[in-house]
Parts: sequence; C-alpha cells; structure tokens
Amino acid sequence: MYAIETHNLTKKYGEKVVVNHVNLKVKKGSIFGFLGKNGAGKSTFINMITGLCIPSSGTFTLRVSSNNVKSKIGVLPDYSAFYDDLTALEHMNYFSKILNLKLSKNEMIRLLEYVGLGDAAKVKVKKYSFGMKKKLGIAQALLNNPEILFLDEPTSGVDADSILTIHTLIRNISKDGTTIFLTSHNLNEVEKLCNEIAIMDKGEIRVQGNIDSLKRSFQENITVTIKCGKISTEKYKELNDQLNLIGNSIQWEKDQVSLIVKDESVIPIVNKLFVKMNVDVFRIQVYEPTLEEIFLRTGEQ
Repeated sequence: MYAIETHNLTKKYGEKVVVNHVNLKVKKGSIFGFLGKNGAGKSTFINMITGLCIPSSGTFTLRVSSNNVKSKIGVLPDYSAFYDDLTALEHMNYFSKILNLKLSKNEMIRLLEYVGLGDAAKVKVKKYSFGMKKKLGIAQALLNNPEILFLDEPTSGVDADSILTIHTLIRNISKDGTTIFLTSHNLNEVEKLCNEIAIMDKGEIRVQGNIDSLKRSFQENITVTIKCGKISTEKYKELNDQLNLIGNSIQWEKDQVSLIVKDESVIPIVNKLFVKMNVDVFRIQVYEPTLEEIFLRTGEQ
C-alpha cells in the first residue's frame, strides 16, 4: 500500500511551471529520499502535499487512519524556530496545546527521552546546541504520533555524533511503522537511510526507484578489482590470457588486477580462475555507481 500518491500534480505561478505533472508513489512504512538541486521544485511539491499551497492541477492522496489528514502528519522544517527562554518540556507543552492534544507531562518527557533529550528536558533552548535543536524539532514533529513524517534536512549543520544519533532515531521511527519522506543534500545520508528515492529536476521526476536497482540501471559495465598473492611469470601469462577471454581493459599492478566485465555472473568465474591456478585471492572489489554519480547524471538525461 502507498502512503503517498500523486497523479499529475502541477503547480504554476503565472506562466512559470514549478512542478510539472508529477506522479509519485511512496510505500507505507518506508524511508523515502526526495532529492533535487536548489530550485528543482522540491519545496513547492512538499508544500502542496502538506497543505501549505494549493496545486494548480492534478491530485494527491495521503493515506492515514483519520479523515483529518493533517492530524496524522508531522513536519520537521530545515530550520525550526524555538523560544530561547522556554525549556524543551515547555515547548512540548506549548505545541501540544496548539495541536489540541491531551498529553500528560510524563508522555512529553518520554518523547524527549526517545529523541535523546531526557536529561535536557528542563534546560532552556538558548543553551541548546544546533544538534539538540534538531532533536527537539523531531520530538515536536512526533507529538501527534504521525503516520507520515516529513523531514527536511534533518542533519544539516550538526556534528558527526549527532548525525549518527539522528540516523538511529529515523530508523527507529520507521520501524514503528511511520512513513518518512526525507529531503537532504547529504547523498551519503540518503544512501544509508532510504529504501527508495526520487530525483526531481526542473519540476519533473527524472528518476525513481530502489537504490540498488537504480545503480544497476546506471551501470553500463562492471569494473572488478582482485587483490591477490604473488604470481609467477608463467602463471601471470596464462592468467592474463584467460582474463582477456572473459573481460577487457585488463590492468595489472603490484598485487592486484582490474578488468571490465559486462555482467556480474562473470565475477565467480574470475574467482574460480585464480583458485584453479593456486593464486591466493585476498579481496574482490566491484565498482558500482554512487548515488552522487546518479544524481549528477540525472540532469544530463
């Protein structure tokens, strides 16, 4: 089942088309990465499906368990605004009242503990680091126990330790069944966290799918590097001849050789060849395109 689904969703400002007939499907319970360069139309798209602006045409559906859809979504903007002289707990109480939620003090404290702010629940926000404010923003977005959570740059500007903590938190939220729609300029982060991605360019979805499947579709050839033990002159010549029969662009270095093959089914054949000739194989590395390469090539298509 899809938690988010759009059909020809379009937004125009005058004659300028910002989002152009976007068809997007996000599986329920997944962590979905939404990528695009600045000005690609990502924010406008998110604003439409979260109710902040009205589409020019097309439709969208957010599937939640309530007729009041907004009561079941949470949003973490890139920069959350907080009051310096209020504590985290006071913020939680304030925002719960705005959302007309009846949460006890203990429930709010448990939510702060969940995001790693239990010890700082009664500390004023002006004493918070940027990473702590990100965690408070996530806690705020979770107040209404959302079924769909929108996270905009959840780790931008935070230190490495806080990034790891927030990543763990995102995974745990997803495991609890919440669908997470994540935008980030940190492509390594998206590659680690997301089940599927979509890349928007000039208002249109250019690429969408499972990351592993996308890598395979963007990979014209497979480069295999074998780190091996010492090879005698006789074995070297025979091995080189055999490798040329199953691959091309053979390149030898001191303790390794690389070659290009057309299909991954050739890789075990290469390994068996080394074993058959009693040459030790220490490591086999297979190059595949990174998400960054896919992202950079998307605009070229």
